[in-house]
Amino acid sequence: MVTAPMSPGSSVHVEDDRTGLSLETIRRAMADNLYYVQGKLPENASRNDFYMALAYTVRDRLMPRWLHSIRNYSKPETRVVAYLSAEFLLGPHLENNLINLGIQDPVRQAVKDSGLDLQELIEQEEEPGLGNGGLGRLAACYMDSLASLEIPALGYGIRYEFGIFDQEICDGWQVEITDKWLQFGNPWEIARPEAAVVVKFGGHTESYTDDRGRYRSRWIPAQVVKGIPYDTPIAGYQVNTVNTLRLWKSEAPESFDFQAFNIGDYYGAVDAKVVSENISKVLYPNDEPIQGKELRLMQQFFFVSCALQDMIRIHLDSGRRLDSFHEKFTVQLNDTHPAIGVAELMRLLIDEHYIQWEAAWDVTRRTFAFTNHTLLPEALEKWSVNLLGRILPRHLDIIFEINRRFLDQVRLRFMGDEVRIRELSLIDERGDRSVRMANLACVGGFSINGVAALHTELVKSTILKSFYDLSPEKFNNKTNGVTPRRWMVQSNPRLARLISSKIGENWIKHLYDLRGLEGCIEDGGFRHEWRQIKLAIKRDLATYIRERTGIVVNPESMFDVQVKRIHEYKRQHLNVLHIITLYNRIKANPDADITPRTFIFGGKAAPGYHMAKLMIKFITAVGDVVNHDPDVRDRLKVVFLPDYNVTFGQRVYPAAELSEQISLAGKEASGTGNMKFAMNGALTIGTLDGANVEIREEVGEENFFLFGLRTEEVNTLRAQGYNPWDYYSSNETLKRVIDLVGSGHFSHGDTGLFRPLLDNLLHHDPFMLLADYQSYIDCQDGVGSAYQDQEHWTRMSILNTARTGKFSSDRSIRDYCDDIWKVQPVPVTLEDYDQAEAVLTV
Repeated sequence: MVTAPMSPGSSVHVEDDRTGLSLETIRRAMADNLYYVQGKLPENASRNDFYMALAYTVRDRLMPRWLHSIRNYSKPETRVVAYLSAEFLLGPHLENNLINLGIQDPVRQAVKDSGLDLQELIEQEEEPGLGNGGLGRLAACYMDSLASLEIPALGYGIRYEFGIFDQEICDGWQVEITDKWLQFGNPWEIARPEAAVVVKFGGHTESYTDDRGRYRSRWIPAQVVKGIPYDTPIAGYQVNTVNTLRLWKSEAPESFDFQAFNIGDYYGAVDAKVVSENISKVLYPNDEPIQGKELRLMQQFFFVSCALQDMIRIHLDSGRRLDSFHEKFTVQLNDTHPAIGVAELMRLLIDEHYIQWEAAWDVTRRTFAFTNHTLLPEALEKWSVNLLGRILPRHLDIIFEINRRFLDQVRLRFMGDEVRIRELSLIDERGDRSVRMANLACVGGFSINGVAALHTELVKSTILKSFYDLSPEKFNNKTNGVTPRRWMVQSNPRLARLISSKIGENWIKHLYDLRGLEGCIEDGGFRHEWRQIKLAIKRDLATYIRERTGIVVNPESMFDVQVKRIHEYKRQHLNVLHIITLYNRIKANPDADITPRTFIFGGKAAPGYHMAKLMIKFITAVGDVVNHDPDVRDRLKVVFLPDYNVTFGQRVYPAAELSEQISLAGKEASGTGNMKFAMNGALTIGTLDGANVEIREEVGEENFFLFGLRTEEVNTLRAQGYNPWDYYSSNETLKRVIDLVGSGHFSHGDTGLFRPLLDNLLHHDPFMLLADYQSYIDCQDGVGSAYQDQEHWTRMSILNTARTGKFSSDRSIRDYCDDIWKVQPVPVTLEDYDQAEAVLTV
């Protein structure tokens, strides 16, 4: 509403009736957005049109907070966290923003008054599949916590046009379907073409002497692409801070070559556009082999270069010099994918801004911090020297120079120790020479952290031991966490309301307050409510399972759940061996006393990972037999729910009663699904691996089902010469299970279908399933017995939730802020919008 005329030099005052929270204002805003933004009348609008109208209405209410938060980035004194991640698995935005803004109730009523159903509109939202799993979901949780803790932060990644594939199961096999998450538009993002940057690839370098007689190098690229930023607001929980996730799309500098068109080369006229846009076209599944994946290297460099150029622009615009860049920005590398940033920041400083090497290196190594996410040596990224030199010739030069200077220092420290020098070198000289990206991140940063206490100790003693010996002060642990806003308040509202009715709502932001629930343990009425809520959630999931798969499950059976990426080291097939063990017991004695269980699996296998895809077929094949055998009488049901993603997790975590965290000790870095399960009252059966160790410490060993070899026992057994055949031949129960699979009982008589899986277990078994089998079966028998005492089980369930305060991502981010980033909260103050912020100066 304009209250003063517009004229040169005058001001216009706009009232804040656009973002008010009265029911009538919200209804009017939705109607306006449907009419003016979607261009639809109610009578011909689709459900997606109504969703889009509501999404824009909510985004409008984020906007004042977002713009004030952006203003903070440019203040010279504000220190900003830049979180660089190749993946951000955000999940749907609408409901999360309603919760964090605290406007669920008025929006729900306004939507209802408009003749619509809020839940239907929430379910309409297409999930952006911009990550494979834990790594990308962790980044999303951290962005939520950074905003909730009022830390100025920018997330940088790639706006993949096609995210992680949608999964369907056909005849028990995974089928990959293109994820077209952008097909109906994305109301949460704003394109910022004015902030575009240029990124180079290929070509060659030339050396020259500048006008001051200094040696310089210039990069003559073969290809240039343009990075276009798309910004998404990330709202903090009931604070004014709304941080920015800036995702980059690749485009050709010129979309159409008129010269080519004019000479009749119609395809060539748009060829550059197609080639350039391929860079941000699709997300690679993270278990695909990276050797030779030229496009993946280009993707990693693309978003890192875009991000660093953007940060430099922000820093210079704030009026500061680049020798203080590390004081303005602290950059966290989420795994090795952004590690090329070390070489790129050096290139930008010395080639583009003419800073001397020593000064540039000082800025660089004080800017970057590196999070390691793996203990699998094969998962430590390496790029062949030939490939990197072809795609990024200038960066290879810089990496060689970094390595030369670094190894000179190493030789002084460890004189004559050639083995250590080879381990520390950025270049792996064996075979086809390659660049070790983890080594680059270690050398080029000031901090190296693992993501669970056990993981960090193993990082220091195994895969990065030489770096720890060289610079122990760089190493620290930051145990992962997950946001309780998404994984409790949003996904489990009934339980959240019960908790708040007992201890208030402060726990949502201070998760240690859940300890207050321990005082309710002996309240029989509270335990009854707890069980009834869990049962109601299980009934909802049972309905969903029937609709999605046609399988009818008993909501009163134990829901035994393993949902995560399908991988041999996560050992979903050990879970299946347990199912077959129970099945054999029933077949031997149809009246056997078996605690009824519904086994629920979910997860995606990388398209090129044949053994993982065979494991999905194994799960579904066993389910087909067990679910239809009359002897079982519904005591066992096996379900593989397709298309595991964030929305899927929000359904499943609250319904779970037993959380399967059964990787071989020493293989899982941390895990975050284990935390989500425990927060929602599931009990864990697990090994001493990753964050399981800390979960057990927190919830109490009496409330955790422990089995399996310890890490040191794994190492000892492997050193002695592990022979899986010995376990098979000496354990009659295990032998019957393996032999039944080999007989074709679960494959319509086909004895060859699962032969690759069985041969791997019997002759290789790199993740020692057979060694852990009997311990797992014995532990599962204890689980079944414990579940029969529902009062005691409920006590354990409540204590699991009550003692998970440590596993909030808020705690993780506080640890990063205090120990690595050295940043403090910067509250965003909203001036009265009516009186100050809506003034237009013409």
